[in-house]
Amino acid sequence: MKKTLRFLFGVLILLFLYLYFGPYNFLLLAANKAFETGRDTAFLEDYAYFDNREVKAAAVAQPWPKHSQYNTIPLTDKINTVHEKFESVAFLVIHQDSLLHESYYNGYDEASKSNSFSMAKSFVSALLGKAIEEGKIESLNQKVGDFLPAYKEGLAAELTVGDLSSMASGLDWNEKYDLSINGMMEAYITPDLDKLMNNSKIVSAPGEGFIYLSGNTQLLGMVLTKALGQSLSSYFEEKFWHPMGAKETALWQIDSEEKGMEKAYCCFASNAKDFARMGKLYKDHGQWNGEQLLDSAFIAKSVRPRFEESPEYGYGWWLTQYKGENGFAMRGHLGQYVIVFPASDLIIVRLGHKQGPKKDRFGTQVFHDLIEEGFEMRENVTQS
Repeated sequence: MKKTLRFLFGVLILLFLYLYFGPYNFLLLAANKAFETGRDTAFLEDYAYFDNREVKAAAVAQPWPKHSQYNTIPLTDKINTVHEKFESVAFLVIHQDSLLHESYYNGYDEASKSNSFSMAKSFVSALLGKAIEEGKIESLNQKVGDFLPAYKEGLAAELTVGDLSSMASGLDWNEKYDLSINGMMEAYITPDLDKLMNNSKIVSAPGEGFIYLSGNTQLLGMVLTKALGQSLSSYFEEKFWHPMGAKETALWQIDSEEKGMEKAYCCFASNAKDFARMGKLYKDHGQWNGEQLLDSAFIAKSVRPRFEESPEYGYGWWLTQYKGENGFAMRGHLGQYVIVFPASDLIIVRLGHKQGPKKDRFGTQVFHDLIEEGFEMRENVTQS
């Protein structure tokens, strides 16, 4: 019996050492993080358990004006059920740049921070557009290998920054959101994102078609950091967050204090009203209070599909339609949405704990229900 116990103990020690020093050491980090948070997946408030870099609020905030019919149009029973069932924490409808409706749930208020998850991909795409505009990156066709030596050979040598932004890299990446052995989990936990991504491989020809992979945006964030000579957070603060009059200081998760690389594919902690600002900027073709913050041609390209067979995605933005009208959206894990319909001058924001089942290639049923509610509310304004 003692021999058996010693043998099992020895096996456990060897297993621990293999995990600690081997290629799957992130599983130990993930297990520790799960124990610390009491969760087995990412969640809205998890920024408190990671290192972050501040994106400071504007010196002079620009609050959203309230619509003349602010919060006078009742929500439908259908959307109230959605908010309750899927645990929304914030819901905004902005019409003609004025707050038509705002609600908060589950202890959240207008200043409460929550994790953007993949909505941050649209932020990084905007940073790419600004870097091109300022000549720090030549164009969407510039090679990733110009900035990252690990991507100079083989199929990787053909990879462009535009391929990364449009999700067409051919990257070997497992896009799962659980505690299994996959790229997403390792990227979320690792204290060294540069090392992880420089060891990733391009296994199929870039630029051939759309496959949504968070690793693409992480690579793009690394390219931008090299091209800009500064952090994503500081550049975003300077070029967008301050000029757009963000009211609250935000937090962008980084891999570790030592390495300081933003999780470019996710994890920008802010609030519903400040998230909505990027939707307004793109709705207004890059203008903000008369100042051109981002090239309108880049925005126009971003909100059109790159690939005809994948009409749901452009460059860093998800695309959609409602009754023949084109829209675009920032989308994040668990149902974080900023949805924009420029022709109707409509922005819909929802943050929450659950996203519900997928309906079609354009989004979940919750996503479609939110759009329907926003348009119905707008129609009630029009008819009154």
